[in-house]
Amino acid sequence: MAKKTERIVGKTILYFTKTGKANTDALLKAACSRATALGVRQVVVASTHGFTARRAQAAFAGTGVDVIAVTIAAAYDKEGWTMKDAERARLRRAGITVLTGTHALGGELSNGLEVTGAQDIASKVLYRFCQGMKVAVEVALMAADAGLLNMRREVIAVGGTGEGADTAIVVKPAYTRTFQKLEIREIIGKPRKG
Repeated sequence: MAKKTERIVGKTILYFTKTGKANTDALLKAACSRATALGVRQVVVASTHGFTARRAQAAFAGTGVDVIAVTIAAAYDKEGWTMKDAERARLRRAGITVLTGTHALGGELSNGLEVTGAQDIASKVLYRFCQGMKVAVEVALMAADAGLLNMRREVIAVGGTGEGADTAIVVKPAYTRTFQKLEIREIIGKPRKG
């Protein structure tokens, strides 16, 4: 009897020559295509003031994919990086779930201390791919920790460098406390450098 083997289907990874906002629409188009092909029902996007979340909502319109926007923590208000109430309300009116919480890989507790923790190490390892990879994994962890993800299904996580989005991955989600169970199953796109 012949052994049944799983068929691996080739796919293209987008590699951007530059980081940042200019890649947002092309990346989200590719992420939407992948979500459709894989039957993904949730996309988690990092969004500071709502731009990426609104672009994701437009890209995934009519697909039945839920968009979850994860904002930067309130601790960054002094820098002007936190989402304003009006921005948050606008996203919610558009049907986007908005989450603000502690950064899963932020290492804020060790900030200023001469201590390196597991979160800091994980963050630095993910940065070897690019900043967006660290952010994409982090927002997936944060959404899982908040109880917003179907933990039995793959999700797409989107991050970026500075403004907009330049990195997207297909993830088998996990909670921060079970980080070792998180699986990055596919890279949809990322910058070559950065």
